[in-house]
Amino acid sequence: MVPQIVIVVPVFNEVANIVPLVTEITEVFRAETRAWQLVLVDDASTDGTWEAICTQKACDPRVTGLRHLKNSGQSAAIWTGISRTEAPFLCTLDGDLQNDPSELPRMLQLLDRADFVCGHRVDRQDSFVRKASSRVARSFRSWSLGWDFADTGCALRAFKRSSLTGIFPFNGLHRFLPILVAGNGSHVLEVPVKHRPRTAGVSKYGVWNRLGRGLFDLVGMAWYQRRRLPTIDTEPARLA
Repeated sequence: MVPQIVIVVPVFNEVANIVPLVTEITEVFRAETRAWQLVLVDDASTDGTWEAICTQKACDPRVTGLRHLKNSGQSAAIWTGISRTEAPFLCTLDGDLQNDPSELPRMLQLLDRADFVCGHRVDRQDSFVRKASSRVARSFRSWSLGWDFADTGCALRAFKRSSLTGIFPFNGLHRFLPILVAGNGSHVLEVPVKHRPRTAGVSKYGVWNRLGRGLFDLVGMAWYQRRRLPTIDTEPARLA
């Protein structure tokens, strides 16, 4: 069956998390009546992650994998999964098991009254440095972009493909996607979600590539927001 829902998960050196991740998502979507597909996008891992994905694909045809030949970052991996699929409904989450897949059915249901549903981690199981850097980044985002989403860094999302109309890929996209979608006129809904501690693998983010990169990207986003063309009403020509 042609998938109606695609779950995109970017992964990099997460070999120990692939099997439990696939198992959890499969169980969560067991009651889903629409056809779904899990797309694991391997961002050029070096630890056997790709082999683990291939094994899971062989066990379940609803699981598939895409592999970057060069490490390109989380935004690129997410965009690869989105652009190589066609389902009208999309979900994303991180591959480290800190996002709880059981939140996704509820978020998909909310698409009856929203175009884009994003998670807000209310009890983050992260280090003080990571939580502090997120608070600083939120303040700067609100000040410079005019949108005050509580947690644009949360990867747990469900959205209509149509909400991405006009969105272009760039390095850092995943941090600003709710803002870009809302700026296009789509209805974005932020909901509280659970967050879990990492139990396997190691984080790929530090102070620089989280806070420093995020603030750097704000400069480009602020420029784009100010130069973005508004929606312009037009009238078709009519015969005299």
